Amino acid sequence: MSGDTLTLHPIGFIRTHQQVKFQARHQPEETSGERNVLELVAGQNYEQALQDLAGFDRVWLIWWFHRNATWRPLVLPPRGPAQRRGVFATRSPHRPNFLGMTPVQLLAVEKRRLILGPCDLVEGTPVFDIKPYVPAYDSFPESRAGWIEEVDASLEQPPQFTVTFGPPAEAQATWLVENWKIDFRPRLIELLSRDPTPHRTRRIKRRGATQHVIACGAWRAVFTTTGSMICVDQIEAGYPLRFLTRPGYEAVPDREAQMAFIAIWPERPQSEPNDT
Repeated sequence: MSGDTLTLHPIGFIRTHQQVKFQARHQPEETSGERNVLELVAGQNYEQALQDLAGFDRVWLIWWFHRNATWRPLVLPPRGPAQRRGVFATRSPHRPNFLGMTPVQLLAVEKRRLILGPCDLVEGTPVFDIKPYVPAYDSFPESRAGWIEEVDASLEQPPQFTVTFGPPAEAQATWLVENWKIDFRPRLIELLSRDPTPHRTRRIKRRGATQHVIACGAWRAVFTTTGSMICVDQIEAGYPLRFLTRPGYEAVPDREAQMAFIAIWPERPQSEPNDT
């Protein structure tokens, strides 16, 4: 540490199937059976540092929002109405320092690897520290949760919208599952059934006079709302072919699947890359 500069070094990196933020639920379901791995860096004697950790059911992970570059004093949370909140009253990734903190199930310790349950981290997230979760000290179930209590109360109500898939979208979704094992329908239905209105954080935008489009990680879903009924009209690749075939874009999520998809269902004219 020197002056205003603080240097941190990751102790490990998360390995998960979650390549984009859309796949990482804000509140993971522990009953989902999801498994993730924290691989610690070699050559630091971390094997010894993990001694005695296997007796804990959960751990805290201190990590870095490595895909962020800016912060905002007021942010728009993905849950609840389109109302900006002070960043320190939220779990937003857009913070002065991009630090995140997550409690996660600890399933096993294998040398330098921690086998973890569901989490809200994406592939490659750098982890700075591991701390045991101690229920007697870390849990305060009677504490007030501010504005989040109001949002949680509204989310406990039955969904106000019914989501269906039109024939084109159903055929496209089935093709993605059968050929690429890509299925974002559960998360898409969850979001749209609660609130399909335009929202920047939920990545819902208007398209023309009657349609909206929602970004689903590396994909888009175009839908129409009629009263309380939502019909997903079609699915689109999140990136245009001219980007997918350009050098330097090899790491785009679902890149090969998107190119194969576009070969069957040509893209819209002047399509722009998705915000994943």
